[in-house]
Amino acid sequence: MLVLTAVAVVRMRSLFAIAMLSGVFSLLSALLFITLDAVDVAFTEAAVGAGISAVLVLGTLALTSRFEKPTKRSPALPLFVVMVTGAALIYGTLDMPNLGSADAPAQLHVGPDYLERSVEEIDIPNVVTSILASYRGFDTLGETAVVFTAGIGVLMLISGLSRRRRRDDEDDESEEV
Repeated sequence: MLVLTAVAVVRMRSLFAIAMLSGVFSLLSALLFITLDAVDVAFTEAAVGAGISAVLVLGTLALTSRFEKPTKRSPALPLFVVMVTGAALIYGTLDMPNLGSADAPAQLHVGPDYLERSVEEIDIPNVVTSILASYRGFDTLGETAVVFTAGIGVLMLISGLSRRRRRDDEDDESEEV
């Protein structure tokens, strides 16, 4: 579904449809993260990717045209850059352990250490909460900062749109008189 949505985004010319499909892509990504038991990442993806980003893109669409202008340049160079980047990313993952592998470094070193020391060091009975709140506190703070910044961006965009609409209404009223 992710691949089909990505292909549809690339093939579309309607910017509104692209904005909607981008939100669908983010929701599908959030579902993928849930199946991988990364609920915190799934929540952030759903909030920022599908929610706030979609609102920002739709707000931007209100200020621009509805359709992409046709380009006169060849897509060969951007396609080449994307293919090389994709190949580099795939090459970088070849050395990773299999998903859920018992001999992965996270399962051998970090995970057991967190499980052992979490209750006595932090005194929070839920290990996941103690990891997110304490051991990964800066990471969680970063995710919170991203969500907060995106929320501020949405508020600024909405306030700018309402001011623009008021000005347009005032201009229309002055032209009628």
